Amino acid sequence: MSNSTLTAAAPAIDPTFENVWDEIVWRGLVHVSTDQDALRALLAGPPVTYYCGFDPTAPSLHLGHLVQLLTLRRLQLAGHKPLGLVGGSTGLIGDPRPTAERTLNTRETVAEWVDRLRGQIEKYLSFEGDNAARMVNNLDWTAPLSAIDFLREIGKHYRVGTMLKKDAVAARLNSDAGISYTEFSYQILQGLDFLELYRQYDCVLQTGGSDQWGNLTSGTDLIHRVEGTSVHAIGTPLITNSDGTKFGKSEGNAIWIDAELTSPYAFYQFWLGQADADVVERLKVFTFLTRAEIDEYAALVEAEPFRRAAQKRLAFEVCALVHGVEATQAVIAASEALFGQGDLTTLDAETLRTALEELPHATAASGIPVVEALVETGLVSSLSEARRAIAQGGVSLDGAKVEDESATVTGSLPGGVSVLRRGKKTLAGIFIQA
Repeated sequence: MSNSTLTAAAPAIDPTFENVWDEIVWRGLVHVSTDQDALRALLAGPPVTYYCGFDPTAPSLHLGHLVQLLTLRRLQLAGHKPLGLVGGSTGLIGDPRPTAERTLNTRETVAEWVDRLRGQIEKYLSFEGDNAARMVNNLDWTAPLSAIDFLREIGKHYRVGTMLKKDAVAARLNSDAGISYTEFSYQILQGLDFLELYRQYDCVLQTGGSDQWGNLTSGTDLIHRVEGTSVHAIGTPLITNSDGTKFGKSEGNAIWIDAELTSPYAFYQFWLGQADADVVERLKVFTFLTRAEIDEYAALVEAEPFRRAAQKRLAFEVCALVHGVEATQAVIAASEALFGQGDLTTLDAETLRTALEELPHATAASGIPVVEALVETGLVSSLSEARRAIAQGGVSLDGAKVEDESATVTGSLPGGVSVLRRGKKTLAGIFIQA
């Protein structure tokens, strides 16, 4: 297993709960499902095989997918057998969005993204032991199918009236964009996935977001018709903020789990910024802390919200899960040093650079006067304001107070950068040109 923060020694389930079903319900991970009593009994019995699918419609998974990844892991820790599916075929089509058709990516792009997503998913699963995970690609069983075989063997089990009632399809039918036959057929392909995994691996449970419920039940219905067997599905809730806004966005941009798309520093800061009203629920969904531990943080949020203890623990736990403990510790050190609680000169160069990219910053030649750098980074609006700020003792460069307005910036910190501070909390970065 490649992620050292998820070890085989982790507790199977929170000792508070008799059954992993009870735990995922307490964590708020069940928004909709097939028969709950049957699911509870199923998950309390011998190990079962279950799966979740991820379509390569982008080069990385994001925080919405992280809910599914951690749900896969929780069930595996309880002894069940996960299948991680990457949609090499469904990714060529894309599930219907509420508003308009997706732009179809090239086969080469989808194949590249399949490999990237597979590597991301594998970090959250164990491939050792009696309940070792497997990775699968639905292109393996859809590519050999001819259109005639697909229509005769699978399509005949679907009723158009039922398909039209699916939420995603209904929303598009009522929109100006309408829906193509390509995207209309997506639910059949996902149903085929569940059927194939049932046949090959005796897979009896699929998890996914509640917005995918129509696609999830496509599989349960197909298996019931073809095999005469009842299988199950769990739809996790779409995570929202307490103010009703969409979770998982920062300034309108998705929070990716790929460090190249969202830096570990930005990732950590996102979690650190969670509201008091949301942080306890985030601890339940996105960490493996026990119920007792989370209750302690809930009490701290009520008694001492100014300490932000819950947010700090949340940020550490999730960042460590996604980027590893070492990277997380480097991010924390950078954050503390930037705000005057550590030594900037001891920081990892890459972590410092990515942290400064999240702040106001500018690129300049070595030797640029501090007064000009203050203007270039937007910390002040004019050279005269910059000189006044220095005269008043309110400017520092790389952690040292600037006392001479003729001082220059040389990029003396690791990686050839410098940090400007105006006042106590207003920071900017200077990247020195090579």
